[in-house]
Amino acid sequence: MKFVISTRELNYLIGKIQNVVPQKPTIPILNNFLIEADNDELILTATDLTVGIRCNMEVKILEEGAITLPAKKFAQLVRELTTANVEISSNSHQMITLVAGTSRFKLNGMNKDEFPALPDLSHAHSFSIQQKELKDLLYRTSFAVSKDDNRYVLTGVLMQIENNQVTFVGTDGKRLARTHTSIDTPASFTGQCNIPLKAVEEIVKILTDEGEAKISVMPDKLAVQANQILLLTKLLSGDFPDIDRVVPENSDIIVSLHREELTTLLRQVSLFIPDSNHLVRFIFDDGELKLTANSKDVGEGHVAMPVNYQGPKLEIAFNPGFFLDILRHCRSETVILGLTDAYNPGIITDGEQSGKLNQASPMFVIMPMRLTED
Repeated sequence: MKFVISTRELNYLIGKIQNVVPQKPTIPILNNFLIEADNDELILTATDLTVGIRCNMEVKILEEGAITLPAKKFAQLVRELTTANVEISSNSHQMITLVAGTSRFKLNGMNKDEFPALPDLSHAHSFSIQQKELKDLLYRTSFAVSKDDNRYVLTGVLMQIENNQVTFVGTDGKRLARTHTSIDTPASFTGQCNIPLKAVEEIVKILTDEGEAKISVMPDKLAVQANQILLLTKLLSGDFPDIDRVVPENSDIIVSLHREELTTLLRQVSLFIPDSNHLVRFIFDDGELKLTANSKDVGEGHVAMPVNYQGPKLEIAFNPGFFLDILRHCRSETVILGLTDAYNPGIITDGEQSGKLNQASPMFVIMPMRLTED
């Protein structure tokens, strides 16, 4: 194997795949990148056996071949190079020689035959979606995914396909984010899959704001292809909760809230709670929302803002961190909050349709916290 590539382009390829390399691999070969030089194309691959990523680029191939190299050391070396181009060649002893200007390095590798092959996609069901749209769909839902491995089935983003529509859902049992868009698929193409959070984070990194992404679905795997990069992931097993049981069918109370003002006030009162397990009280009274928080160790905070609420006094408590997360993932100047009472979940949507819950936009659900006497 022998090829010449610009140092900038090689750093770009490495940057797209290096996060997939496992910290504590089950087999030594997973510590390595697979590097293939074939038909004027350089292909780099990394996998942890759950998520695999392959990217390719046209380069000047002088001699075809393949080898695997220790990912961390190879990435560190290339990052330190100052020359515009680098020449890399391998020999029959699984060693590469890297020449950059007057510098010359040799790095031991391993035989490519030991590297796990990525799955075949020829029998997968596929559809296309704009990269910018897919990135937004995943961004608006993945933040709500559970980080607790004990709730394994909730550590991924659910993707559902039905009636020419794809829906993404993330939840940790205390909050939920759901959004959807139309896709061009046969009406008979239905199903759902649970995408691990690590794979979702890597998918978002490979997407840009231009062009389409191709999503391929198999019974136990999913692939996303965009910008000469292919990412494959195993899917999480287990039954995802029935989210329709969580989302309130009707909200008796609808309140418009200025997003930036609420964010600022919520941050202020959050300073008066010692950790994320404590609550902020939302007290709705005629024309006003009061936010209060207190703790013995810190003190107490009280803030207020005008709102379009008319009716009996309503007091409900939320986790402020969860509420702020939702506000960060909304887009419009105002958000719409739908409530039933102090004990049932609240619904939040963007406020393009003034005064109404916008079912067409991403929808967020947040569970209330138990009110206690302070």
